[in-house]
Amino acid sequence: MGSDRFSTAARLKAIGQEAHARVYRAAAARRPARRNKLTGRAALLALVLCSLVIALAYPMRQYIAQRADIADQRREAQQARQKVDELREQKARWQDPEYVRTQARKQLHYVMPGEDGYSVARPAPTAGAQGSAHRSAGSPGDSGSQADAAAHRPWYANLWDGVDHADAAAPPRH
Repeated sequence: MGSDRFSTAARLKAIGQEAHARVYRAAAARRPARRNKLTGRAALLALVLCSLVIALAYPMRQYIAQRADIADQRREAQQARQKVDELREQKARWQDPEYVRTQARKQLHYVMPGEDGYSVARPAPTAGAQGSAHRSAGSPGDSGSQADAAAHRPWYANLWDGVDHADAAAPPRH
């Protein structure tokens, strides 16, 4: 009886496994086949989006650059308006006779009738001062007299002196 019972249990187990397999196959048949994550539609959508991004990149860059140019032009126009306003104010000041008199006195050293005008002039350098300026060109006290002497000479003399000084300062070549 023990062997009879064992065979019945084994048969029941085999029948259960067979039923389980049938149920699993039936459920698998009803379930759709597993697809790739990237379908043809998704690939087409990605391709369209990439082409749109590429197609719109250059015009967007141009748009941004043009907006920056417009902002620069507006800023320049505002500065020009401010300059025009300043010039109008200056023109209005020059219409005032008192302002004109003040500027003539200040810039042109004009004096009104009956006033005494004074000008302070530097003394002309003497020949001894010019010679000492050439001998001691590096001393700070003589730089003013040397500049005055250079101002009264022709330009070509100053140019030639510059060449001489540069030539004297150059180290000898071997």
